[in-house]
Amino acid sequence: MNPKKLETILKKFKDTRVLVLGDVILDEYIFGKVSRISPEAPVPVVEEESRSFLPGGAAYVASLIGSLGGRVELLSIIGDDANGGRLSSELSKKGISPAGLILDSERPTVLKTRVLAQQQQIVRIDYEKKTPIGALTARALLAKAEELVAGVDVVIISDYGKGVVIPSVFKEVIRLAKKNRKKIAVDPKPAYCLHYRGVTVITPNTKEAEDSVHKKITGEKSLLAVGRELLSRVKSDSVLITRGEHGMSLFEKGRKPEHIPTFAREVFDVTGAGDTVIAVLSMALAAKANLLESAYLANIAAGVVVGKVGTAPLSLAEVRQALHENF
Repeated sequence: MNPKKLETILKKFKDTRVLVLGDVILDEYIFGKVSRISPEAPVPVVEEESRSFLPGGAAYVASLIGSLGGRVELLSIIGDDANGGRLSSELSKKGISPAGLILDSERPTVLKTRVLAQQQQIVRIDYEKKTPIGALTARALLAKAEELVAGVDVVIISDYGKGVVIPSVFKEVIRLAKKNRKKIAVDPKPAYCLHYRGVTVITPNTKEAEDSVHKKITGEKSLLAVGRELLSRVKSDSVLITRGEHGMSLFEKGRKPEHIPTFAREVFDVTGAGDTVIAVLSMALAAKANLLESAYLANIAAGVVVGKVGTAPLSLAEVRQALHENF
């Protein structure tokens, strides 16, 4: 892979325009210290020292694109509640308009609370409603999508399985994107993975790929079988299987599979790695990179993010530095 070409692609990130459709999450982090075990149960007592809120899920994907210099539109659902207000506020601080966040009084804003002590996660508490959104809410999403698709280069579908990315929504968004000749990148969940027909790229992790075709990946032979079956069944241009410490494997129509080694220096927290892959991959595609170049840049960026705690911000300078360190 030519590092100068990858550097040129990064320089074009500032001109990219991306629409993100998906499940937004408010990530809450409670930081503290542990010095004793509770007398009530054999669990640590965490003395809180600070807490913070950050955009998570599809909102984290959008914030990554913004921090890397791209222009981003975010389309999702939030509850008519305090957490929805917090999420909108956090996005606004990052220069991302919350105008595409549609209020739904029938469901709460998804909240993930993580408690950390001595740089270790003690527990995570999820507050959510996973039932599919209603027909009226789906229509509101699609009306907004129709307004936005023409003005972007790439459409990202970020499916966290929280009920926003349902077939009636994503099939129509894919149709709109294809009608407007836009590239489509999907971070899928197994439940709908095989329904994402005719997109530019889908990015399942190893477990999602296995669950989608009901086959285990135990070595190179089974990896090739799963990748090729996914590519054939979803009829997409490509499938990028993210494999943690084993890197990534790219399957493209009419080309031999490519295996990309991991570029992580130290794995500290895998939170946000998949979001980083879909964000950087899509920005590279918007910058006219090919799929292999885009996958390399996504892998380099993910290697930076797993060395941080939680859904930490990522800068273009950090990606550029990691590129120079690895090539």
